[in-house]
Amino acid sequence: MENNKSFFWTQGILIALVGLAGTLGIGFMMLVKPNTSEAQSSQDTSINYINAKVGTQERIEEFKETMLSSWQQEAQAKGITTDVPLRFQGETIKEVKLSPEQKVIALTFDDGPWPNSTTQVLDILKKNKIKGTFFVVGQNVKNYPDLTKRVVTDGHTIANHTWHHWYHHMNPQMAAYEVANTTDIIYKTTGVKTSLFRPPGGNMKNGVVAYARSNKYATIMWSTDSIDYSRPGVPRLINNVFRGAKPGGIVLMHDGGGDRTHTVKALPEIISRFRKQGYDFVTIPELLEMQDKNLELMAKKK
Repeated sequence: MENNKSFFWTQGILIALVGLAGTLGIGFMMLVKPNTSEAQSSQDTSINYINAKVGTQERIEEFKETMLSSWQQEAQAKGITTDVPLRFQGETIKEVKLSPEQKVIALTFDDGPWPNSTTQVLDILKKNKIKGTFFVVGQNVKNYPDLTKRVVTDGHTIANHTWHHWYHHMNPQMAAYEVANTTDIIYKTTGVKTSLFRPPGGNMKNGVVAYARSNKYATIMWSTDSIDYSRPGVPRLINNVFRGAKPGGIVLMHDGGGDRTHTVKALPEIISRFRKQGYDFVTIPELLEMQDKNLELMAKKK
């Protein structure tokens, strides 16, 4: 009787194991092939590892999509947009003409995002409650996505400054790559679709401006150049900014592309002087919107 019990007990265990193995698949293979080689076991382990890795990667991608969505929502909640009025699409703007009482100026920063200097510029602007416009380089956006996101979440305007910041002549395909890829990575990183473009070095003839114009970007130049790329002393840098400053003007500075220590040191004084002269600070879209409204009022008076 004890032998029968052992037999049935053993059979019950085997049936349960076979049933479980049938469900799990791999377990079934192990039961029907008890002498599986070590190589086969290693292969099974590798397959399981790969599947786990794929699952983890999928979860990472889902997390990234969720984060991108949150950045987009935050940008929308702040009312951040770089769209420009219809009349300025495909146009080149160096400054806008405003009435005397509209004493505003736009601070713009090129070549970022950049370690340290972009953070320092953002900190100064935040402390002074000022919004600027940042013309970013695509490869820097790729390398420093968190800095790029901060530009947007701090309420600044972000804009296109090509992917590589090249000066040489480009054929239409390369020009399209430089501009379109930068717009794309800005959008993927921040949720902002930019219609603002600035050519590196202000070069209007190497192909990128032609592409931007044909694709309805507003090409934004400047009316005042700090010449900070040549790293003048702080007093001279400040004088460069104020030499041609006037209402409706666009000031060119740099937060990236090299050592911007002098720009960072000069920026608080530049802000202070403009305020003492009665200026308010606006982004490029705000400046163009003011110009657009003025032109509409002028058209109605005629």
